[in-house]
Amino acid sequence: MPRRQSLVALALAVAALTSCGRSVEIAQPAEDPSCSAFLAALPDRVAEQAQRATTTEGTAAWGDPPITLRCGVGLPAAYTPTSELLDVNGVAWLSESTPSGARFTSVRTSPKIEINVPLAQDPASAVLVDLAATVSLLAQTGTAP
Repeated sequence: MPRRQSLVALALAVAALTSCGRSVEIAQPAEDPSCSAFLAALPDRVAEQAQRATTTEGTAAWGDPPITLRCGVGLPAAYTPTSELLDVNGVAWLSESTPSGARFTSVRTSPKIEINVPLAQDPASAVLVDLAATVSLLAQTGTAP
């Protein structure tokens, strides 16, 4: 019986590693030359989740279900000059609820960054704190256009 339990545990571990090993597919953001240096500076872990490979330039992901990041996005349609913004360590984010979690867009950086945090990866604040130092390296526009 112990051997069978060991085999089951091994099979579950392999399945977990295999699912985390697949590349994450993320929609293509606009190309922006400043994204390359930004993406290279991203942390290996966000909200205690390991970074994963993605299939798309200008993107990054961590964990399973993945926390995703797109560099070079436009302003969200929900943004207005009077939108309430979250300030996390000097980075201004527009927060939007989505059916699968939350979306945050940096509205005062160039290029703009979009982060999607699935419900299973809550609290989203840990994600924003872990990424704030790198996002704050981007050019600050002072106010959103």
